[in-house]
Amino acid sequence: MATGKRIDPYRNFRFRVVIDGIQVAAFSDATIPDVSTEAVEYREGTDAPHSRKLSGLTKFGNVTLKRGLTDSMELYNWRKAVVQKGALNNRKSLSIILVDEEGNEKAQWDIVEAWPIKYEVSALSAKGNEVSVETIELAHEGITRVR
Repeated sequence: MATGKRIDPYRNFRFRVVIDGIQVAAFSDATIPDVSTEAVEYREGTDAPHSRKLSGLTKFGNVTLKRGLTDSMELYNWRKAVVQKGALNNRKSLSIILVDEEGNEKAQWDIVEAWPIKYEVSALSAKGNEVSVETIELAHEGITRVR
């Protein structure tokens, strides 16, 4: 019988998003991107009758952030700057931080060189009663889990 303290997994609904050191409040969804490395097959004439698998390029999926639409123009203006001037001087670093029930930071993913590739607002409907949501999709050049 185990004598240690039971460790439960963390819940996915308590998190914060920090963009370039500024906490941006009230995201309802944050997608932590996938990371995959391509397997490249290689075979020399003297190899056994099968190929070797070598590591190829590593690819990073996009980050998607969603929040209720408010008066804040921060996300829209970031996307607008990329449209008008390109991504070169409009890249930012961000962190997605998972928080436990007591408010302690338990897991953190740091994302570098991110820039918005898509901005979207949910459809408007006179018959609806849902919250209007703005979505921003970010391309980036790397993700690291730091805790």
